[in-house]
Amino acid sequence: MKIEGKVAIVTGGAVRLGKALALALAEQGARLAIHYGSSAGPAQETVGQIRAMGGDALAIHADLSRPGQVGAILNSAATHFGQVDILVNSAAIFEPGNWNDTTEENWDRHFAINLKSPFFLSQAFASHVGRERAGHIVNIADWRGASPGTDHVAYTLTKAALIAMTKSLAQALAPNIQVNAIAPGLILPPPGEDQTYLKRQAREIPAQRAGSPEEIAQALIFLVRSDFVTGDLIFVTGGQHL
Repeated sequence: MKIEGKVAIVTGGAVRLGKALALALAEQGARLAIHYGSSAGPAQETVGQIRAMGGDALAIHADLSRPGQVGAILNSAATHFGQVDILVNSAAIFEPGNWNDTTEENWDRHFAINLKSPFFLSQAFASHVGRERAGHIVNIADWRGASPGTDHVAYTLTKAALIAMTKSLAQALAPNIQVNAIAPGLILPPPGEDQTYLKRQAREIPAQRAGSPEEIAQALIFLVRSDFVTGDLIFVTGGQHL
């Protein structure tokens, strides 16, 4: 797909990795719908950055833990821009919880935000695109989803399910909508941590360094430009998933 002039929704596009993905698409000439939950200020800053680049962007608020608000993201973007061509499901929460202390609230929040909302947003996107136009869905997964451990249980299970959902939707929405996923590794420190965390963790992976949001963005641009790759999971982990 030629990205210039296309319209992309990036959930969680106001901060951290989501912002890097939104800016990368804008640099390629896409018009952006920046979804945000609680980051109203950063969302407007991101919109401002895109407009300063000569691009077009809109900030859209929705609480992804509330299923009824998910459809409003697609409707708002389509109303403003006329159509939507690309959906990047990037928004997610990453909260601690092991097998012995995960609560029902922790479980429900992870599944609502990390899995349920991407599914129903993808469903709305597919209905909007129809069977004639081309479209792309890119889900931001995690290497943990393919190599589960015992920590962050609810988070890991949602990412494993997101990978399975990617493969299912790639078949269901073919041939005009391609669906892929990216599994980032050590890219940004978790909330509450700093660069020291990345340096410490990097000693344990083959690349011996942390990655950058720009490296995830490069994978995104590759997938959106491709008219052949679908149902795939691209690891950008420096070998951490091994």
